[in-house]
Amino acid sequence: MVLTAREETPGAGEVIVEVAGCGVCHTDLGFFYDGIPTRHPFPLTLGHEISGRVVEAGSGAEGWMGKAVVVPAVIPCGICPACLAGRGAICPKQVFPGSDVHGGFASMVRVPAGGLCPVPPLDDQTKNPAGVDLVALSVVADAVSTPYQAAVRSELASGDLAVFVGVGGIGGFGVQIARALGATVVAIDVDEQRLERMAQYGASATLNPSTMDQKALRKKVKECADAHGIPTWRTKIFETSGTPAGQLAAFGLLCHGARLAVIGYTPKAIEVRLSNLMAFDAIAQGNWGCVPELYPAVIDLVLSGRVALEPFVERRPLSSINDVFAEVHAGGVQRRIILVPEN
Repeated sequence: MVLTAREETPGAGEVIVEVAGCGVCHTDLGFFYDGIPTRHPFPLTLGHEISGRVVEAGSGAEGWMGKAVVVPAVIPCGICPACLAGRGAICPKQVFPGSDVHGGFASMVRVPAGGLCPVPPLDDQTKNPAGVDLVALSVVADAVSTPYQAAVRSELASGDLAVFVGVGGIGGFGVQIARALGATVVAIDVDEQRLERMAQYGASATLNPSTMDQKALRKKVKECADAHGIPTWRTKIFETSGTPAGQLAAFGLLCHGARLAVIGYTPKAIEVRLSNLMAFDAIAQGNWGCVPELYPAVIDLVLSGRVALEPFVERRPLSSINDVFAEVHAGGVQRRIILVPEN
């Protein structure tokens, strides 16, 4: 992958953001390695987890000049019938940086101003007691906001059981979000190191499915629910592994009245018995990104310290992008890597 500097002029309603950091997501790897199509043809700069500062603004967007922002991974148009109906996630005119337009693995990025999430002054201790910096906030744009939207859609509340299948990346932040919302959390992963970390950041129980079959996994999850007096209809399952095995395990955990949120993505097909949804009177729902109106609440969770970023991210220089992609693609990376442009 070769990156070159781009000089672009913002159009009406657009801004140029000087990139502070851009997180590396498995979606980027899917575009680069697996032939998953982008909506804009290559050559294209990837990267959709972007934070930075507005350094140029087109007409109608002048009020953003100089502001620190998080750029949503999914930017709806705001005016189409889907948006006006509150369904911005399926806006047909949405902009996905790194797919519809050039993304954030660059020093500058041109994006629509609509939907930008302003970041409060980070040097103000009252607004940022956790001491989070702008670089770390880049992962809010997908890794943190996406599981937050899934939690909101599932109506996750205090007293519920939240089960996360796959707790690397998005799932690790999802565990923290669920705990912050008052749920009892079960973390499921085949990586013991991830499980140990999640036990420190919100998981009441950690389970490794590689050490048991599906029946035993169901039994362990039920034991956790019973121990906390949680009925089956307050079970919310979040598939965040993006693997066939994880999706099969998540579907296999459905119980009476439960809800399943599918957040992870794999191009591979799996076979499940859909009649389980009928038999359990259960609900399964997909989740695409996060609508911009939910971002301020996510920022608040992070800046207040209820969702930790630093233990889950790692900064690398943007010039190392080729090595980073190869390393993440090979597996074994424990933290979300943020690529930082060199000055």
